[in-house]
Amino acid sequence: MSLAANLARIREQIANACQRANRPESDVALMAVSKMHPAESIAEAYAAGLRLFGENRVQEWQEKSAALSHLSDAEFHLIGPLQSNKTARAAELFHAIDSVDSLKIATRLESAAQALNKKLPILVEVKLSHEESKHGVSPAELPALLAAIAPLESLIPTGLMTVPPWSEDAEVARPYFRELRRLRDASLATCPTLAKLSMGMSNDFAVAIEEGSTCIRIGTALFGRRQYPPAADSAE
Repeated sequence: MSLAANLARIREQIANACQRANRPESDVALMAVSKMHPAESIAEAYAAGLRLFGENRVQEWQEKSAALSHLSDAEFHLIGPLQSNKTARAAELFHAIDSVDSLKIATRLESAAQALNKKLPILVEVKLSHEESKHGVSPAELPALLAAIAPLESLIPTGLMTVPPWSEDAEVARPYFRELRRLRDASLATCPTLAKLSMGMSNDFAVAIEEGSTCIRIGTALFGRRQYPPAADSAE
């Protein structure tokens, strides 16, 4: 199927999930996960009306970004794990970093954003799965990390992100989505900017919407299969 047809089907599924959850569709942002897809596919998605994109690797996006510089109103977020030696480049290239999982990464991003005179929105990634391949701060360590990030003037913590264990049964992910929402709600008193919940991917986004997701990350269901298999640390 064409990308436009895939997008129409996804939007219909979003609408149905929002109806079940008694939520307006405007509550849920659709992020097109464009990692391992060429710049041409991103341009096609943009032409179909999408404006929010997620990339997994700094180097890959750096190589594609020049060909897409004319998409002035598109937003590109880093959703994959960030190495500390790439924080400066990531702060420069991306509109937001959705995978902050340590104070070390946060402080390096703060320094980079200050040098760029830039306010950088971030999501804190929480590891709710026991899988070694998954990244994120533990739920027990989340309050301390949020408290340590709070004084950093150039970073804006806007929400939480998680990647549940993959399963063909979307219901397997529901407890993980529910727990992320609980953690977000418990953190609002001390971190009132923490409104977003980035959770839900191609196989389970309807369940994520029912559990309060404000941003779903869709790659395969939109673009089709990637040229190469996704890495184990995939955020979509």
